[in-house]
Amino acid sequence: MELEERIRQHFQESIDTKQRALDAMSAPIAQAVDAMVQCLMSSGKILACGNGGSAADSQHFAAELVGRFERERPELAALALTTDTSILSALANDYTFDQVYAKQVRALGQPGDVLLAISTSGNSRNVIEAIRAAQERDMRIVAMTGRGGGNIADMLSAHDVNLCVPADRTSRIQEVHLLTLHCLCDGIDCTLLGAES
Repeated sequence: MELEERIRQHFQESIDTKQRALDAMSAPIAQAVDAMVQCLMSSGKILACGNGGSAADSQHFAAELVGRFERERPELAALALTTDTSILSALANDYTFDQVYAKQVRALGQPGDVLLAISTSGNSRNVIEAIRAAQERDMRIVAMTGRGGGNIADMLSAHDVNLCVPADRTSRIQEVHLLTLHCLCDGIDCTLLGAES
């Protein structure tokens, strides 16, 4: 296969995955926006975690809320649990890497806060432990997964939201996760500030 054709195939697969996601995920994304807005309007915060590309997505999301997405607005409380190397390395060294997010959730999370838990497989052990810690703290969980949701899907309660991309390939799941994050940011802004014309 020629390189150009291979590139076209990536674009087409991404388009197809996003079309399936449009049908499957619009309503759950709206539910996630509602949960996040309720949290923020009640002086709560959103804690985000994930590994690798999902760690980068956590940081991206927190930056959009604390700063701004596409228009000026007051700062919103969000924190990526993926950024403090001293905390991460201490927890991984003194406990296990499975606990690096859970211990931060226990330290920082309060009832009514939201945990944004990102795992393309739905099986990341440290994200699962973070969800358990959030459940102990009476936090709501918005999970971003793929591949059917993995073990995370089975952990969620009726008031949690699973934004599960209908795909198995990691790169396609990550592409939809990024779009989903932008939908969340836009939805939060539109709910709080009103839709722009």
